Amino acid sequence: MIKAVIVDDEKNPRETIKSILISNFNEISVVAEADSLFSGIEIIKKNKPDLVFLDIDLKDGTGFDLLEKLLPVDFKIIFVTGFHDYAIKAFKFSALDYILKPINSLELETAIKKAISEIKLANQAIKLEALFANFHNITQETKKIVLKTQESIHLINIQNIIRCESDNSYITFYLNDGKKIIISNSLKDYEEILEPYGFYRVHQSHLINLNCILRYDKKDGGYIVMIDNSIVAVSQRKKNELMQKFENM
Repeated sequence: MIKAVIVDDEKNPRETIKSILISNFNEISVVAEADSLFSGIEIIKKNKPDLVFLDIDLKDGTGFDLLEKLLPVDFKIIFVTGFHDYAIKAFKFSALDYILKPINSLELETAIKKAISEIKLANQAIKLEALFANFHNITQETKKIVLKTQESIHLINIQNIIRCESDNSYITFYLNDGKKIIISNSLKDYEEILEPYGFYRVHQSHLINLNCILRYDKKDGGYIVMIDNSIVAVSQRKKNELMQKFENM
């Protein structure tokens, strides 16, 4: 049986989460609830849960305050938040699960299913390190991103990514220290995450860090040479827009 606790200062979200768990997940038991930072810390220490549903904005602090007082964290977390816009980027970069209020039942069920499958994986500490770094710096510049391979979880400074190249359902991240990280995902997902931080998709298969361009050669239809001397093709429909970006740099 998976032990769960709910920490939220609003009754309705707590009741919604419990109702969904009772109806769909008989392998999860809610062993305690809390409506504040300090009561949340107490029930987590007392019950040692496997899964915590955690509100961000508590009446006497934040969910981040709670987690920092419990480090190292050895339970799976699903954040429940009313935050929007810039703060959500921190969750995306950190690969942690979150549900926006008001709670959507299908989204919560999806997050719970994922939590069950990951409940025994030892990756929570790395993800939380990324979350804390990203959340504290998100108004300036998000610094780190989590990349998950079959064997490892990597915490990478985004400035260290030279380019990303897709091949069917896989993406290879090329780093400025010569390392390569291969993950299974869509390039479009990372285009949306990285584009605000100086990345640009010059081709269906290539997403590049504009700050890592060495030169643009016009011969042979035009291509980019990156700082690691790799050559990246530029699609015809992207050339004019790329030239405009060069002028604005």
